[in-house]
Amino acid sequence: MYTLPKLDDFSPAALDRAVAALIAAAETESSAVTNDAEFKIFRDHWMARKNGILTQVNDLWLKAAPKEAKKDVGARVNALKTAVEEIVAAAEKRITAGPSLESQRIDVTLPGIKRPLGAEHPIIRTKNEIVRIFQRMGYSVAEGPEIETDYYNFESLNFPPNHPARDTQDTIFIAGQENKPQRDRLLLRTHTSPVQIRTMEKQRPPVRVVIPGKVHRNDAADASHSPIFHQVEGLAVDTNITFSDLKGTLDHAMKELFGSDVKTRFYPSFFPFTEPSADVQISCFKCGGTGKLNATEGCRLCKYSGWIELLGCGMVDPNVFGFVESNGYDPKTISGFAFGMGVDRIAMLKYGIDDIQLFYHGDVRFLEQFA
Repeated sequence: MYTLPKLDDFSPAALDRAVAALIAAAETESSAVTNDAEFKIFRDHWMARKNGILTQVNDLWLKAAPKEAKKDVGARVNALKTAVEEIVAAAEKRITAGPSLESQRIDVTLPGIKRPLGAEHPIIRTKNEIVRIFQRMGYSVAEGPEIETDYYNFESLNFPPNHPARDTQDTIFIAGQENKPQRDRLLLRTHTSPVQIRTMEKQRPPVRVVIPGKVHRNDAADASHSPIFHQVEGLAVDTNITFSDLKGTLDHAMKELFGSDVKTRFYPSFFPFTEPSADVQISCFKCGGTGKLNATEGCRLCKYSGWIELLGCGMVDPNVFGFVESNGYDPKTISGFAFGMGVDRIAMLKYGIDDIQLFYHGDVRFLEQFA
């Protein structure tokens, strides 16, 4: 900060030099002021009544001047006060007004600020990979609501009321539905299969759709279970579709997903909406289907069997077509197959993850590995 000097020479030339130096110092300090707090310090330094620079000018210059020089000194001091007051007022106006319009101009021809994008979550990445495989085979993508009615989630898929297979779904029901007919009661869908019925209601055969989505079940969270998870289902309906078409489709999809060396095998299972039904296993892509990593170490991924259970499938039960028969789905003339797989489980296999909860904890350290 500027410190006022004492004058030993009161000649007009010496006075003019001292005044010029003082005004230059005031202008320099004014240009450095950028906010209200700095302005208050600046103003008090120059204009405070007790020890401001202008007060000191009276004491050190005017009162100390010899009698014959007081007229010259007084004229310069008055001009000096006016100049400093104008400098302080200009600084106050600048701070109050904020940045000038000129300083805020934007050159719209310059490239915009490119904000960095995050990476796909491993579940979303796996889901998109599965969907793209079936799109390349000619399947379209269908989606539906996560809050479903009992009719679409169960009844129309050959789960009649009180059917024991309903118990395996661990359904989460919406509260306050007791006064509605059972088929109209709301729940969180337990699988993406309701979209199969919704699609057939809207579209006459032939149909080939793949259905990705989030589903909910009342499962206790642990390393292999989550109350929220993701599925991809598929439905193909046309004339003369056979189980061989289903096997060929899934065999091709698994080879696309896990590598051309992967083999598939089917063995009997049960699902209310398909008949016959099958579970699908793939040969272990880590140990090559041998169950061993080397002569002394077994493969824990396939539990030493050489095979990994991956999805369920089957031929659409004629009873299911009965719910949409009026839209061209006569079970006597058409047939179809359906399949469904858990996206989370496939992501765990592909990326070597042993705890499904890691997908949902939101730990950035975990997710950054997939960026």
